[in-house]
Amino acid sequence: MAIAVVAVAALIGRPRFRIVRQFERGVVFRWGKVLGRPREAGIAMLVPFSDKLIRVNTQIVTMPVPAQEGITRDNVTVRVDAVVYFRVIDPVRALVEVQDYQFAIGQVAQTSLRSIIGKSELDDLLTNREPLNQGLALMLDSPAVGWGIHIDRVEIKDVALPESMKRTMARQAEADRERRARIITADGELQASKKLAQAADVMSDSPAALQLRLLQTMVEVASEKSSTVILPFPVELLRFLEHSSLPHAERAAETRAANKGRNRAVVEEEEAAGLTEAVKPEEIEAADVPELPEVASVPQNASTPDPIEDELNRAEAQSDGAQPQRL
Repeated sequence: MAIAVVAVAALIGRPRFRIVRQFERGVVFRWGKVLGRPREAGIAMLVPFSDKLIRVNTQIVTMPVPAQEGITRDNVTVRVDAVVYFRVIDPVRALVEVQDYQFAIGQVAQTSLRSIIGKSELDDLLTNREPLNQGLALMLDSPAVGWGIHIDRVEIKDVALPESMKRTMARQAEADRERRARIITADGELQASKKLAQAADVMSDSPAALQLRLLQTMVEVASEKSSTVILPFPVELLRFLEHSSLPHAERAAETRAANKGRNRAVVEEEEAAGLTEAVKPEEIEAADVPELPEVASVPQNASTPDPIEDELNRAEAQSDGAQPQRL
């Protein structure tokens, strides 16, 4: 009997040993009270029947936050989920100050996420999440410090939108892309017009360049193996033909005017001839002709006076009368 009592006393007085891993800290409770500082990694010696060791993990814990539905500041209903990264920095507080620190962190994360949704706008949730993540981390870190927990970071994972809002945003994005496409096209047309104007100035100084460009265009069209060949016609050539045809056009106009006048005269002559033929000679009434006075008959042997002979006779008579005065 004495031997059994000694053996039991030896077992009771023999210390117990526990192993604390590298990523853990051991909190020892003796008779229900915390005994000193947490045990570091290694072997921890405990007194039988009075000491109790609780291991606390000090690794970073990744906790997903369930999706929370809320209304943003611009009255859009969304569902947002997040993830929280935290770790225990004070094992004693994590065990004494809160019953289940992981459950507590999860509940605070959900309420903080709903508060952030109500204070933010939809555009911020979609495009500017970094300030929201920082604000959410500050809201979680405030109660977690008293629990011996450090919030490493908080990230918003996904934002679920209603289908109607998705369609509206898709139309808005399509309209914005179309606007940018039109601006880019107009800018390209402007640059192309400037380059074409410069090319036109160069080609106007050298007509051969225009001809070479025409031939090059024909070669490019012919290389496509198409049955239709488009031959561009220079506008300058049309203008040249127009200016060169002006004298011929004036002469042709004069010729047409002369032919028109001649045709008009022929028509008038034909009309006059037709009127003359239409009146018959027997239908024309004889006009009253006045009677002429009778003329005395001239004898047949009467000679017609000659004015030259009369003049010679007068000259001889004047010469005969002048001779007796000289004597």
